[in-house]
Amino acid sequence: MRLHRDRRPTEWGTLEVGNLNEVLDAAEGWDAVLIDSLTLWVSSREAGRALPEFEVFLAGVDGLAVPFVLVSDEVGLGVVPESAAGRTFRDQLGLVNQRAAAAAREVHLCVAGVDVRIR
Repeated sequence: MRLHRDRRPTEWGTLEVGNLNEVLDAAEGWDAVLIDSLTLWVSSREAGRALPEFEVFLAGVDGLAVPFVLVSDEVGLGVVPESAAGRTFRDQLGLVNQRAAAAAREVHLCVAGVDVRIR
């Protein structure tokens, strides 16, 4: 984590929050927003809460002029998780990813370090 923070450009403002509404509140004064990552954010939500909270966030983003970049992991291409909790997480992150992609102007998938624009 520390190395990740240390590699950021010094002019970047950084928030480490669990509530995406805090990002919306702070975004007004920024040139752009990078959320890294939706995967970690979804993992910190109670089952069934991620998508409704994300919908509220997207409604708030819609009114801002600041560009947003969202980073997330693709969880639907791998092995089906053995545990019920793992499957629930996969499904919730998949729904959030679908909603993020539907709201985005561009969607990119990175595979083996190669960026592929898919929309």
